[in-house]
Amino acid sequence: MSSSHPQHIRANFLRRLAAMVYDILVAVAVGMCAAMIMLLTMLLLVENNVLDNQGYEHFSDLIQQSFSYQLTLQVWVALWVVGFFLWFWRNGGQTIGMRAWRLRLFSTNEKPFGYRRALLRLICSFGGLGTILVLLDFKSKQSLQDRIAQTEILVLSKEDNHHSSWGKIQE
Repeated sequence: MSSSHPQHIRANFLRRLAAMVYDILVAVAVGMCAAMIMLLTMLLLVENNVLDNQGYEHFSDLIQQSFSYQLTLQVWVALWVVGFFLWFWRNGGQTIGMRAWRLRLFSTNEKPFGYRRALLRLICSFGGLGTILVLLDFKSKQSLQDRIAQTEILVLSKEDNHHSSWGKIQE
């Protein structure tokens, strides 16, 4: 197992899965809050005749029947959920679920881990399915997204997982 941080081991499938479940719950909450904000904004704009009600009497009918309003809402929510993962990976290397399970994302090359690589990693995860590769890769325990984005997920000690230790273990 070739970790760029020899004092830490790469995370196994079950630990990653536990963090993913935790993060899905947080991502759903982020999506619900984003949807609520957008729905309230749309409602206010429709009620004040800034947006067209497309002939519907009630806002709920408009949202259920209008493809453009549904698409706007779905894109808005998706951007917030994607932003959740990208921001946490880029700023600290841990999502909330990863922090709870003492996992952290590290780069396996000398290039800085920016938003482009974070987005590449997110896309290549195929909604988490890329992590199944960890079950088949006994030796290096790398997921598809880790291989493509040149990253690794390591298990931190309790001390290293503490915020005050982050400077010592940065890439």
